[in-house]
Parts: sequence; structure tokens; C-alpha cells
Amino acid sequence: MRTTVGIIGGGPAGLLLARLLHRTGIDCVVLESRARSYVERRQRAGMLEQGTVDALRESGAGTRLGVEGMVHHGIELRFERERHRIDFPSLTGGRMVTIYAQTEIVKDLVALQLADGPPLLFGARALAVEKAESEAPVVRFVHEGRELTLTCDYVVGCDGSHGIARDAFPADVSRTYAHDYPYSWLGVLAEVPPSCEELVYARGPGGFALHSMRSPSLSRLYLQVPNGTVGDDWPDDRIWDELAARFAIDADWRLERGPITAKGVTPMRSLVHEPMRYGRLFLAGDAAHIVPPTGAKGLNLAVSDVRVLARGLAELYRTGSPELLDAYSDLCLDRVWQATRFSYDMTRMLHAQPDGDAFDHQVQLARLRRITASRSAAAELAANYTGLPLTV
Repeated sequence: MRTTVGIIGGGPAGLLLARLLHRTGIDCVVLESRARSYVERRQRAGMLEQGTVDALRESGAGTRLGVEGMVHHGIELRFERERHRIDFPSLTGGRMVTIYAQTEIVKDLVALQLADGPPLLFGARALAVEKAESEAPVVRFVHEGRELTLTCDYVVGCDGSHGIARDAFPADVSRTYAHDYPYSWLGVLAEVPPSCEELVYARGPGGFALHSMRSPSLSRLYLQVPNGTVGDDWPDDRIWDELAARFAIDADWRLERGPITAKGVTPMRSLVHEPMRYGRLFLAGDAAHIVPPTGAKGLNLAVSDVRVLARGLAELYRTGSPELLDAYSDLCLDRVWQATRFSYDMTRMLHAQPDGDAFDHQVQLARLRRITASRSAAAELAANYTGLPLTV
């Protein structure tokens, strides 16, 4: 097989890149190791920055998002049994965020790709990227029991943190920076309308809790738990009781309870791989960086990566100039490190530290009080949360 851009991974990053390239006349092939049914039911984050919403609309995938997406104008911070709202538009010049499940984004992009886009192969497991430094890199993959090759002008690894694309970077050019957090998130999906209109980030007596939503009838909630926690060790009643305790405020509000339909534990980790390009192989999304979900940056960083990459490839094939494409790694990493810093700060501020003492607790409260009492501090949080401008 031969194509211009070979894309490894059929998640949001790979699918969106394919759509953006297709709309500029650049042909590509998407290789996704899983079956379509698995990809379309995989549960992931769903908080979209304005830039992500703009990119989905630009790709043609904004129709259902415009109808079903829930626009949020702020978030709420809770600590010491008080609630404090951070109003995004007044602090950012009008920027907002949208709640729309990643599962639905994937469904929208898959439907578009299969209807009129370049090839999307499910069950196509990439084995290796070869000749990345040449003018014709090759992806070896297995599809329908046969080992095949895909020869490309460029290869993009959108295959996540456990994919094979990053392995093609020579050890002497790779640098990896990682940080493991001493706690995890126990996340649940519940068939109950959200108990709040916007996301609630709480620093309660037992640690961190987050109240989010997937739709007007589905709530998504998270609890800070020790590393090594097994979800089945937490019965539903225990989860609801602990959530209620961490969200508790001295006001007329209560947490609505309902059937829990999904449960899982997510370890918290930060990781950045540098560079994000080697030869004609590029990394995007989780293949290059991972952030803890506290700042809601994972999906949004992946989208900003492929927006830069799509523009760089379009400029190259339209004008012959490789300038933007050559700047891809530096441009993306600057944004990645800012998002990594923000996610780290949010995580450290809101989570109880297992080895912390009274001093650590008071410093965390001081940070929260500063944000809720200072317009400039609140504006800094709002600017990062809604997404820093993409300057390309």
C-alpha cells in the first residue's frame, strides 16, 4: 500500500488529523488496531476547550456537537464546606468550554471517515515504523491475518502511550520526563441527572472529588483513592457516601444518587517525550505526552497537536515550504509543557497528599483562597482551563 500520510491510531487525534488532511486534499490511511465496536464505546474525558470545538467544526464533525454539546461558562471550587464559582467569560474575554463525550466525538469522526474519507482500517495492528529518517518511511502492520506494509511520505503516531510509534525514535535522540502521583482516581458513570450545572472540583475531608457529566441524564464522578485500589473493593453505597462527604457544603444542596453502570481506577501520571518528531515520523496526543485528568488537557492537547501538524502538512504541499512542519515539535512542546504545569498545579492543589502534614494542607488551602479571592489569580486559572491560544 502507498499513501501520503500514514496515521497509526484511530482515536480522536488520528481521526481528526485524517479529516483535516482530507479537507485539504492530502491523502492518508488510518490504521486502528481495535474493532470499530470497541473504539466507539471506549469511555474517555469529554471537556472540550473552545479551540477543540473549533477544530471539530472545521473538520465537518460539529453538527451533533452543536446540538448535544453542553456549553459551560465556569467551574466551581469547593473547600472547607464553601462553594466558589470561577466565571470563565468574564475572566477570559468570552471563552467557554463544552461537555461532549469523547465516545461521541469518535462516533462522529468514524462516520464521516467511512462515508467520504480516506481508508480507515479497523483491526489493523501496527508492528513497527521503519526507515523513519528516509523519504519513504514504512509502517508494517497485520490486517485480516496478513502482514502488510504501508509506504508513506510521512507517518504520524497517534497510537497512545503504549503504541509502537514512539519505539521508532532512537534512544540517543529521545528524552522522557515522567512523574507518578501517589494516588489514583476511582471513576464512576451513573444513570442519574447531574447534581450541578457545571463541573465541581472539591477538596474534601477525605481528599479530592470531581463532579462531571456526560449528558443531561448521565453523571460522571471521581474520587481520589490510594494507588493500587481495586474498584470492586468499593461498593456503590460506599462510593456515594464518600462523594457526598467530599462535596458537602453549608448550603441547601445535595448529591443525587442513582445506578452506577461503570467503574474504573485511573493512575495519575505526567509524561512528556521529546522531541515529537524524528525524520518523517511525528508523534501526537498520548503517544507524546500524558497529563493527569485534573486539568482536562489530554484530549485538548491531542487536538492542538494535530491542528498544528495538519497546517504544517497543508503548507508544505500547497507552497513547498517546510517551515511550519519543521517547527512542529517546538511549537507543540511549548504548549504541552504549559498544560503539564497547569495539570500538575491543579492536581497538587486539590489532592490530599498521602505523606503530607498540616503544613501541606494549609498551603493547599492558601492556594485555593488566593484563586477565589483574587481576580488575577482566577483569570490565570480560567485562561489555562479554557485553553491557551494556538499561535499558528
